[in-house]
Amino acid sequence: ENGLGDRVAIYFEGEPGDTRTYTYARLTEEVKKAANAFESLGVTKGDRVAVYLPMIPEAVITMLACARIGAVHSVVFGGFSADALRNRIDDAQAKLVITSDGTYRRGKPSALKPAVDEALGTEGHTVGHVIVVRRNGEPVAWTRGRDLWWEETVGTASAEHTAVGHDSEHPLFILYTSGTTGK
Repeated sequence: ENGLGDRVAIYFEGEPGDTRTYTYARLTEEVKKAANAFESLGVTKGDRVAVYLPMIPEAVITMLACARIGAVHSVVFGGFSADALRNRIDDAQAKLVITSDGTYRRGKPSALKPAVDEALGTEGHTVGHVIVVRRNGEPVAWTRGRDLWWEETVGTASAEHTAVGHDSEHPLFILYTSGTTGK
């Protein structure tokens, strides 16, 4: 939009050495697709989205898409337990969780989604949907009607999106520091 579309916005190098490059144009397109996908799941201005992802481009895309629609994101460290995740989901009243099948720790595959499943295993939470990024091919349990693959949800969404306006005092994110849960 500002003549930078072909310049690199994100250069990602993950474990075990995989790489991806996003130009500004591609990043903008992916953010718009994610914004449309989130809105199609009922996420609107002021709703909360829990981000339980490894350090991958989809985490950045999710945060920018939330800002675009006025949703408030809360990044939860991927090493936290299911109980710690549930505390943050409950406190934020998250409507949507974005996670991945797994991640890599010291070069070895490590499951991530099972913590989300355990965190949402009891009633009383506010989460309607969980979008799962395929990161390392970890097998995942699936809750029909709740769980959705990123590439089938975000990947198929329209790249045409108009950002939602909001005032300067509208919250952008919720950040829990050093294990706090707001209690």
